[in-house]
Amino acid sequence: MLGQANKTSGDDAITRYFLVLGAAATDLWSRLPHELQELLFERAVILGHKSERDESLREQLAKFLHDHHARTLTR
Repeated sequence: MLGQANKTSGDDAITRYFLVLGAAATDLWSRLPHELQELLFERAVILGHKSERDESLREQLAKFLHDHHARTLTR
């Protein structure tokens, strides 16, 4: 039972790390060089694909970044 509790908390920690790293990248997006933005974007699309037909992710992610990018936010 103790081993299961450690595995669950370890999985929770990994999930938390992914979430905070993603949030940090999004927060700093407008400060990143364009080449790094493209690299991160393409990697996110690849990692996020659940099937070959999941092209909507690319469009959704692009819209999300456009809506939250400091240089494109409507004030």
